[in-house]
Amino acid sequence: MRGDILRAIMGERRQLINMAYRMLGSVAEAEDAVSEAYTRWYAMSPEQQEAIETPGAWLTKVTGRICLDVLGSARARRERYVGEWIPEPLPERQESTDPADRITLDESINMAFLVVLESMTPAERVAFILHDVFRYSFPEVAEIVGRTPGACRQLAASARRRTRASHVPTTPSADQAGIVRDFKRAWEARDIPSLVGLLDPNATATSDGGGIVNAALRPIKGADDIARYAMWISDRVGGMTLLERAVNGQPGLILQRDGVTVSVMAFAVENHRITHMWAIRNPEKLRPWT
Repeated sequence: MRGDILRAIMGERRQLINMAYRMLGSVAEAEDAVSEAYTRWYAMSPEQQEAIETPGAWLTKVTGRICLDVLGSARARRERYVGEWIPEPLPERQESTDPADRITLDESINMAFLVVLESMTPAERVAFILHDVFRYSFPEVAEIVGRTPGACRQLAASARRRTRASHVPTTPSADQAGIVRDFKRAWEARDIPSLVGLLDPNATATSDGGGIVNAALRPIKGADDIARYAMWISDRVGGMTLLERAVNGQPGLILQRDGVTVSVMAFAVENHRITHMWAIRNPEKLRPWT
């Protein structure tokens, strides 16, 4: 019986890591939340563990509540964050050798979607991810969020409206890859007119240095200003190398200097033009890319 329970709870780890990353936007925080849930499980006596009918559901409930608490405190921390906060980017080849720790790369973790999640309240975010992404029923969501099923239904509906209002693009990866490749070539050629032509006139570029490295403290708006900012980066970063890489499952770019990744760039593309560009420069978020 004990062996069956152990196999059951360890089989939940990947699902829990995936869920927690989507809730928190940080691999380290997701791993900490899941580890805390397992710590609470192992702190119980064998009798208490065996009394739990569905260990996986128990772990999901505990992890969800931990994430809810972390999101509440994160809002205060991010108010003190230097500059813009962007979710931690995921490489296609994740450094963990344990499949249970690898995050599934699908449309629910592309950068545009994660950024929209950041605009939600903690309860909205948890309810939406549990129901719309992981398909938990509202009574199950209510157990985690600590509200009625009806209230959780309203939270998920409110979150859904936010995603629709944000117009998260659904450009096929092949199309986006071509546009990102053209952007890379124009940047390398210092071809400002071509850069401007690849950007939506109202495009936005956001960078995240975390106060550790230089980064624009506010989003840069407009194709002309973004193109000029790209040229400024080229001048500032000597020996810059741009490489095409998948970022959170979507075509993106990384900027390297002397073989070290100093920036990871994710893009949103709509109607064959770049509408958003996110440049993550905070070294603490680039450890999996180094």
